[in-house]
Amino acid sequence: MNYSSSKLFALLAILMLSFSVSAQNGKKFKVVLDPGHGGKDTGTNHKKNVEKDIVLAVALEVGKILEKQSDIEVFYTRKTDVFVPVKERSVLANNNNGNVFVSIHCNGVNTESASGTETYVMGLSKNKSNLDVAKTENSVIMMEDDYKTKYAGFDPKSPESIIGLTLIQEDYIHQSIDLASRVQDGFTNDLRRKNRGVKQGPFWVLHGAFMPSILIELGFVSNTEEGSYLSSSRGQKELASSIAQGIINYKAAYYGGSKNVVVTASDKAVAKDSSSSKSNVTVTRTSTKDTAKETSSISTKATVSSNKGIVFKVQIAAGSSILALKPQNFKGLRGVTSIRTNGTSRYYYGETSDYETAKENLRVAKSSGHTSAFIVAFKDGVSISVEEALK
Repeated sequence: MNYSSSKLFALLAILMLSFSVSAQNGKKFKVVLDPGHGGKDTGTNHKKNVEKDIVLAVALEVGKILEKQSDIEVFYTRKTDVFVPVKERSVLANNNNGNVFVSIHCNGVNTESASGTETYVMGLSKNKSNLDVAKTENSVIMMEDDYKTKYAGFDPKSPESIIGLTLIQEDYIHQSIDLASRVQDGFTNDLRRKNRGVKQGPFWVLHGAFMPSILIELGFVSNTEEGSYLSSSRGQKELASSIAQGIINYKAAYYGGSKNVVVTASDKAVAKDSSSSKSNVTVTRTSTKDTAKETSSISTKATVSSNKGIVFKVQIAAGSSILALKPQNFKGLRGVTSIRTNGTSRYYYGETSDYETAKENLRVAKSSGHTSAFIVAFKDGVSISVEEALK
C-alpha cells in the first residue's frame, strides 16, 4: 500500500468512525418502526392470526403514541400491506438518520405450548432456538427477485451463511441491549406477559442498520390464547404502549427529555377499558446478565462521586480500525482514551465519577462534532448501565 493509499484509508476510517446516522443535530429523536413482512409475505400464520397484519397494527399504534411526543419523529418501513425487501428496510432507516431501529414480528411454531415475548439484538448465537428464529425471519429474502445476487450469495437456510453476516451492529451492541431490555421489561413487568428474555441472533434486517437496533417477537400466533390476544385490539394497544414507553425511557436515558408518555382523553378511556380485562398468560420472571433494570425515578442532578469504582465516560466513536489517540483524529478533542475488545475499538472522551461533569463532557463532545456521542458507565472497569451506576 503506497503513502497516498494509506492516507486515504486512514481518512475513510475516521469518516466511518465519525459517521452519525443516530445524530440529533439539534433535531428530534428519530425512531424507525419496521413492521415485519407484508404484501405477498404473510409471515407466520395460524388460524385467523396473521403475522403481517398484527405487526402492522402494533407498529402503527406505537407510532401514534410516539408522534404525540414533541421531541420524537417517527418513520415507517411500511404503513400499509405492501412487500418491502429486507435490505431496503435498513437502508430506509439509515437514509432517515434514525436514532433507533425497531423491527416488530410474531413467533409461530408447530405446537400450541410455546408462548411469551422475546426481544433480539444482532449477534452470533450457537443456541439452536435463536438460530431457528433468525433463519425463519431471514427466509423472507428468498421471496425477492435475484436474491442471491442482491445478498451476495447469502443462503438463509445455511448456518455457515448466517454466521458469515458482517457484524456492523457490534458498534451499537450495548445500546441495543439496553433498548431491548427496556422493551422486554415492559412486557414482563407491566403487561405480565411470559418473559423469554433478551437474546442475540443473526438477523439480516438488523445487521445493516447503523444505529441501535432490536427485533421484537410479540408472542406466538400458534398459541391459541396468545394468538387471540395478539389479534385483539386490546392486545395490540397494550403491546404498542409498552414498546413506546420502552423507547421513551431509552431516549430519556441517552438523549434527555421526559419519561412520561403523552396521554390524551381517548387514550385514558382505552387504558381504563384494558385494565378491566386481565391477561391469563403465566408470568415467568427471568433474570439475565443482559437485562438492564429500569429504576422508577432518576434525579438529573444525581452524583456518584462517593461511589467507589464508578466512572462515567463519553463514547464518541467505535469501529474495527485502530486510530492514534491524537486530537486531529477526534475533531480536536484532547485526552481521548480507547478500549479494544473482540476486534472493536471504542473511543472515549473524559473520565469522571460525577454524573453532572459527565453531562458537561457530553455537551463538549457533541459541540465538537461528535453528535452521536453518549454517556457510558463502568464499575471497577466493567461496563454497566448508567441507571445502575446512578442507584
